[in-house]
Amino acid sequence: MSSMNPGVNPADETIGTKGLSVRFLVSGENSNGSVAAFELMVPSAQRLPAPAHSHDHYEETIYGIDGVLTWTVNGKPIEVGPGEALCIPRGAVHRFDNNGTRDAKTLCVITPAAIGPDYFRETFGLLNAAAGGPPDKAAMMEIMRRHGLTPAMPPPA
Repeated sequence: MSSMNPGVNPADETIGTKGLSVRFLVSGENSNGSVAAFELMVPSAQRLPAPAHSHDHYEETIYGIDGVLTWTVNGKPIEVGPGEALCIPRGAVHRFDNNGTRDAKTLCVITPAAIGPDYFRETFGLLNAAAGGPPDKAAMMEIMRRHGLTPAMPPPA
């Protein structure tokens, strides 16, 4: 018998700040590390508070549920709306923004499950600690690197 206890939304926890939130549906602990899936909710007119980044150990597939998110992948903006999907390959620098007037919800699928709820708990903890101000950039980059995300260096001014 496997020690895994299958269930619906085993990591059913909403992690977030001011409308920007993540709700894990499947985590690596529930899939033998093969897949992680979470809903990402982004309020209208909200830019990603973390820097653009890449990850070398997993693909990220985005599926639009409601509203439109603009994903910038290797410098190219790609709008993903309801019923549309985008696979972000390993090593591609990307970020997302909601440039629209309605809140957006997407499903994000990470294969293999190299990232989990802990990354988002730490990141949102940092954002909440900033109390609306800019988050501690060095601390944000340290969290990202520790969880396998490589922050993109901003272009020289």
